[in-house]
Amino acid sequence: MLAVLLATGAAAGATAAVLQPGHDAGAPPRAPVQRPLPAPDAAPPRRPAALAAELAVTTRRLDAALGDWNPAGQVPRAVTSLALYQQRLLRLMAARRALGDATLARLPADVRGFAADTVRAQRSLAAIPRSPGRAPPVRVVRPAPAAELRGDYAAAQRRFGVPWSVLAAVNFVESAFGRIRSASEAGARGPMQFLPATWRRYGMGGDIEDPRDAIVAAANYLRRSGAPAHLDRALFSYNHSSAYVRAIRRFAHRMAADGQAFLSYYAWHVFVRTAK
Repeated sequence: MLAVLLATGAAAGATAAVLQPGHDAGAPPRAPVQRPLPAPDAAPPRRPAALAAELAVTTRRLDAALGDWNPAGQVPRAVTSLALYQQRLLRLMAARRALGDATLARLPADVRGFAADTVRAQRSLAAIPRSPGRAPPVRVVRPAPAAELRGDYAAAQRRFGVPWSVLAAVNFVESAFGRIRSASEAGARGPMQFLPATWRRYGMGGDIEDPRDAIVAAANYLRRSGAPAHLDRALFSYNHSSAYVRAIRRFAHRMAADGQAFLSYYAWHVFVRTAK
């Protein structure tokens, strides 16, 4: 059973304006059609062609909504709702391999790259063995603004040479961009999930819970572990899993290739696995 923890509120009754397809540019302008935003529990299609069409429409609507968002502020309602639905569609594609692969093959080119990198990264994360025992309680907080984080990644890249997109991918995977502030089973803490002993060596006197300090410390750690020249080795040192390295590489590639991918991932939600 999955429980969804929403970092920002989704408004199922809100609407977003879209134009009807096939509108004649020479005809008198029509009023925009108000298409409802997806409900948080909207059932996704279960056939490849329908799922591909739904993902394409949702991703394009989300891209348009991202263009209207100032990332220095809070995530708008339209972005919140569309990002959650996009996330649920892609999670389904990652979990059901045959359905996901058939859907990827049917996606239009402007959506396929984002979807393929994301689904394959999610599958890599799912392949990482989970720590035995009961997972600790999850504590979710409001993250630092997206624009602030983007500036922190860029500053750390200038200082240590580690690509900003790699730091963003680590931040995304480790703590959903700082939303999850629970300690891990092993005792790792903060937005970049450092063990206290490792933090004492690489944290440079900063606060393990502070996003900027944690991002700088992660860049310091990765640089001293071989990045950027030996990035895979450095990431494996950060988390001893080849699947983890593949996932970070996929997410980082997508964010470097597509300027809005970072904002899409930032607007995603926290899914927590709970007991049935």
